[in-house]
Amino acid sequence: MPVYEYACEECGPFTALRPMSEYDQPCACPDCETSAKRVMLTAPNLASMNANKRNAIAVNERSSHEPISSKSLGHGPNCGCCGSKSKKSKAKISANGAKSFPSARPWMISH
Repeated sequence: MPVYEYACEECGPFTALRPMSEYDQPCACPDCETSAKRVMLTAPNLASMNANKRNAIAVNERSSHEPISSKSLGHGPNCGCCGSKSKKSKAKISANGAKSFPSARPWMISH
């Protein structure tokens, strides 16, 4: 329930926690019990969370329908730049410099 501000003619301003369905109805003053009309004395507190959290929520809302993937960042599958360990080549190099891949696809010709 929201907090509304009211102004009593005898006691001055006060706040009351009321249902939204009763936003336009007068409220009884807590001190003198007379009916007081609703007033707006302060600006609404809409951005009450800190800026970092508000920005994080905004980023999540923007990316919920189109999340960022590694492909959109320019990285292909098994790019190697993001991994911590380097891959060892399965190629075997002979004395004359020819490469062969005995465990991979023996039917393919290397170049």
